[in-house]
Amino acid sequence: MSNLLQSYYDEHKREPAELFIHGRTRFSDEEWAGFREAVPNHINLVGVRIARSQEMKLFAPGRVPVLRGTSHELSSRRALLWTTGFIPQLATYPGRETPNPLLIEVTRGEASLPIVLADIMGLTKVNFNACLFADGLPVTLRFADAVGEILTAAPISEGAPLPFRHYI
Repeated sequence: MSNLLQSYYDEHKREPAELFIHGRTRFSDEEWAGFREAVPNHINLVGVRIARSQEMKLFAPGRVPVLRGTSHELSSRRALLWTTGFIPQLATYPGRETPNPLLIEVTRGEASLPIVLADIMGLTKVNFNACLFADGLPVTLRFADAVGEILTAAPISEGAPLPFRHYI
């Protein structure tokens, strides 16, 4: 986290106002304490849980599925977000089944849920690392998956490997 903040400062000549950390699960107290220790108190640190959900299906009238970007707020800190669906600019839905939403939950810190949802939509639009367009997962989680595949494919030479959370 300290390296991240230093890299940001080197590039922008200022500290970020806020940092968002994405994960598939809620952050433990120990994990959050470690993040919080590395980030100055004046920087808003926010933990966001992103998980696939089958909690709700939406069916649009007509022949096209729900519009990509549709959201449904469950509370002030939780929402369902359809990151796949009908794309008006392409006049198509590039999937085969009725789209499922992502469950987005602000689990730590304070943030505006509409801003969090807009940010996640932006991170699902184009994944330049894999040439994927609107594949449904934000690039933050997609990249973590790729790192995890590399870590599990490498031979273990000595000692037990660190838990996956140490690499994302």
